[in-house]
Amino acid sequence: MPLSPAPVARQRLHVRSIQLYGFKREDGLWDVEARLTDVKDHDYPLSSGLRPAGEPVHDMWVRVTIDREFNILAAETRTDGMPYVGQCDRINADYNRLVGLNLFHGFRRAVKERFGDVKGCSHLTELVMVLPTAAIQTFASEMKDNEDHGHKPYQLDRCHALESTSEAVQRYYPRWYRDQKMG
Repeated sequence: MPLSPAPVARQRLHVRSIQLYGFKREDGLWDVEARLTDVKDHDYPLSSGLRPAGEPVHDMWVRVTIDREFNILAAETRTDGMPYVGQCDRINADYNRLVGLNLFHGFRRAVKERFGDVKGCSHLTELVMVLPTAAIQTFASEMKDNEDHGHKPYQLDRCHALESTSEAVQRYYPRWYRDQKMG
C-alpha cells in the first residue's frame, strides 16, 4: 500500500533508485551487486554542464564476491554517470580495499574508516553500506528461515518484530524465545 496522498499539490524533481541483485555462482561463491541512479525530471544545470532531464546525474555500480562466511573475496565498482567526468570515476579502484572485510563483523565501521569523507565517493560508499542486508536476502533464498542449525538465526534481535521476547519469535522460533518476565 502506498503512502497517503500528499496534502498539497507538488512537482517531482528527483528520483534516486537503488537496485540490489544477489547471484549464486557456479564456483560455490556469491556475487552481490548494487546500482544507484539519480535522475532529474527537468534539465539540470551543473557547473560541469547541463544534464538533460531523464539522463542520470549518477549511475554507479558495486559488486562484491563473497564466501559462505560473508568474507569479501573480490570487489569492483564502476561509475557510468557522474557530474564530474574524469574526476568522480578516479576513485573506483580504491574500492578494491573492500577485499578482506566481512559483511557482518565491523563492516560499516571499516567502510567509514576507508572511504569516509574525501577518502571515497559518498554515493559509492552509501551503496556499499546496503550490501550486508542484500547478502542476507541472497542466502535466505537457499534455506528455510526458521530451520534449526543449532545456532541462533541471524535475523533474531535485529528488528523489533524479531526481538527474542516477541510474539513472532515465540510462534516461529520457539527455541530462541525468551520470556520477558524470566529474562
